[in-house]
Amino acid sequence: MSASLSRPRVGVWLIGARGSVATTVFTGCAAVTAGLHPPTGMVTETPAFTGSGLPALSDLVFGGHDTLDCPLPKRAEALTAGGVLPPGVATAVASELVAADREIRPGGPTPGDTRSEAELITAFADDLRDFVHRHELERAVVVNVASTEPVSQGPGAPLPASTLYALAALRAGCSYVNFTPSAGMHHPVATREAYGSGLPHAGRDGKTGQTLLRAVLGPMFAQRALTVRAWSGTNLLGGGDGAALADPAAAAAKNAGKERVLADTLGTVPEGEVHIDDVPALGDWKTAWDHIAFDGFLGTRMILQTIWQGCDSALAAPLVLDLARLTARAHEAGMSGPLGALGFYFKDPVGDGPSGLAEQYGELVRFGRGLGEETGPGDEASASQAAEEARALAPAGQITPDGLPGEGRVTGSAGQADETEGRR
Repeated sequence: MSASLSRPRVGVWLIGARGSVATTVFTGCAAVTAGLHPPTGMVTETPAFTGSGLPALSDLVFGGHDTLDCPLPKRAEALTAGGVLPPGVATAVASELVAADREIRPGGPTPGDTRSEAELITAFADDLRDFVHRHELERAVVVNVASTEPVSQGPGAPLPASTLYALAALRAGCSYVNFTPSAGMHHPVATREAYGSGLPHAGRDGKTGQTLLRAVLGPMFAQRALTVRAWSGTNLLGGGDGAALADPAAAAAKNAGKERVLADTLGTVPEGEVHIDDVPALGDWKTAWDHIAFDGFLGTRMILQTIWQGCDSALAAPLVLDLARLTARAHEAGMSGPLGALGFYFKDPVGDGPSGLAEQYGELVRFGRGLGEETGPGDEASASQAAEEARALAPAGQITPDGLPGEGRVTGSAGQADETEGRR
């Protein structure tokens, strides 16, 4: 195929590139591309997104930042031993892991690092520009999958590392996704810069387990007019996530998103808290337990309990690939600002979209449909109209059997839609 006819390639730059989630992303993408495994868990690989114009998995080029130096093949070997990756897969895609490993650059700030915040941002942005230039990429999206940071200490405090990376993404002309509860683009300094950047961004805090269930069960209780009196939960986490969330400040950032789902779907925050315990023996696996006390007819008291046991990296990796593809495509279509239509993927999504999972899915599918309207270069007017439609359409109720929801439009001013769903 000649260079003029070759498909454009898209960069995916992961913050925390040597961690479990990132390693599973690299390994999984290569395995799916090679036909070794089906794309289980990837919503963008379902029929509803066939015509969305998303970059192919084979056209993604990976790199990233990390403060660790463990080679990806070695990390994949450990994840295989822990049952996260299937036997033999890491070996089969060893060349792809080595290629991604070569594109990982030192992160920061690290202990003893004397560089200023401005110097760190410049260094990270230079790494991104070099990555895009060397690989002749059409564009790149930065995705934060690093460990959770403590809540920012407020005005005058140093910028958190997640915000330094977010600012670097903006200055390098890259779209941005925050898959963690860390500040990232939510910090006021980054929010101001993002507003005038002309770039799309999405976040925050990927919805992979306990909160995914809450986004289903909360609307169920509300729609059945059942009064929830208390909703308590416990998370048992191992691996790096468990260690990071052993810090009460980091745990507070994580729990804020869990509480928002209940407040938005129930209309109130019921009594109860979520406790997070670090259990190193669990490795990359987690257990989430919820205890829900509710009242039925005539005040009859009842209890619902749920137990979710899953592999965090295997739950997160397909969502990261979905988000990278959708955000890159939104960038290509000329969208900018917060992508509220991607709230389906997050505990604490930007914008004012719905919090129930079914409604969020409907909004996501319509967003994908709108992105698919662009047919190629020279059709910029059509792309603009399609992106506007993707922002303006809102859930109208039931999902049809073919996965496509019914039509409906958001009420409210155009200015409000632009602010919450992306600006052109």
